[in-house]
Amino acid sequence: MAKAAKATKSRKPAKECEDRAAARETSSFRAEASLEEEFSELARGTVQILTESDLRAKLARARREGRPLRIKFGADPSAPDIHLGHTVCLRKLRQFQEFGHEVFFVIGDFTGRIGDPSGRSETRPQLDEEAVRKNALTYERQIFKVLDPTRTRVVFNNDWLGELTFAEVIELASKYTVARMLERDDFTERWKEGRPIALHEFLYTLAQAYDSVSLRADLELGGNDQTFNFVATRDIMGRYGLEPQVVMTMPLLEGTDGVEKMSKSLGNYIGINEPAKDIYGKAMSVPDDLMLRYFELVTDLPLGEVRAIGRDIKTGALHPRDAKMRLAHTLTRMYHGEAEADKVQDEFVAVFRRGEMPEDILPVTVPRSDLSPQGTMWIARLLVTLGLASSTSEGRRLVVQGGVRVNDSRVTDPASDVPVADEMVVRVGKRRIARVRVRD
Repeated sequence: MAKAAKATKSRKPAKECEDRAAARETSSFRAEASLEEEFSELARGTVQILTESDLRAKLARARREGRPLRIKFGADPSAPDIHLGHTVCLRKLRQFQEFGHEVFFVIGDFTGRIGDPSGRSETRPQLDEEAVRKNALTYERQIFKVLDPTRTRVVFNNDWLGELTFAEVIELASKYTVARMLERDDFTERWKEGRPIALHEFLYTLAQAYDSVSLRADLELGGNDQTFNFVATRDIMGRYGLEPQVVMTMPLLEGTDGVEKMSKSLGNYIGINEPAKDIYGKAMSVPDDLMLRYFELVTDLPLGEVRAIGRDIKTGALHPRDAKMRLAHTLTRMYHGEAEADKVQDEFVAVFRRGEMPEDILPVTVPRSDLSPQGTMWIARLLVTLGLASSTSEGRRLVVQGGVRVNDSRVTDPASDVPVADEMVVRVGKRRIARVRVRD
């Protein structure tokens, strides 16, 4: 146990949270819910739980001892915006909080400088400390749109990883083997194909595991692309003499293109900090066959209501367009309030149903980082970013059909890059219009 004690020497943020959580009364748990009801609600919508028996045991012990579970969630601040894909996990964290448990939101200001290799076919570029810190600050401002701040402890893993000596890193590295590392799919493929794997990429898994050792996490939650890292963490915690954390993985949300995982770099994302008009417009571009998945994973509608929407669409009692308008309104209301959601929906109805021109076309933000060094963007990608096309394939098709105009000039080449500037207006046909706002 001496090694485990050494591993937790820099746990000040976690210790403060532990003391605060322990002071709460047992009544902080939802008294109306039985243990089985708590387990069922927390398990709903997950991809995998390792293991269900461990989770049941931990929940029972938490109730018996009156000590909330420590729920760990890690986020490497590789980009400044939190999007709906992130909220799949954030909403599950909120459920844990509603049962009285404590969330440790770990901002990877240290691991973010390594770069998560999960799902990568090549080495991920490393971020500098200034970029990581800047992005981390925006995370802190955004997560409380979903999480309960009274049951959330935001911690930075540089606080403990940055204090490790080289001897301690070697000790950590001795807890896992190269053979096990090469079992992860992305490393296996790169090894077979002769593509390089840098040694620091192995350290990412070890560093993430050490976060759980330092925090003595009861459960770690994340996307199902993180399964390898989470399972490795269970093994490493055991080698430090600690009770292994439960692993809970959530599905990855497809972006507005309906194909790829939601990602800022792909332009298929809906940011929770975006203007109401942007959220509404992008939600209306979600493919019909993904609507129910969005309703279930990223809205606050009860599951029974979501299933009723699905039944009504199937029977023809509800038009898919009207269901999508409800999705767009719900998402806008969740992050901007009822009044703002009503306002942008009224404008949508006026523009797209009655063919009226809006008095003021609200802008859609385009990050300057998404543009080329020359300030241009591929026209198909721009249409997706503006919510005027659901995919780049559709964007190309719209251009070929002759329905795309930029500042009243028709775009005819689907492969063209167009200059992107503030206040430019992009139109698809007569009714689909977006005004651009470029931001840093």
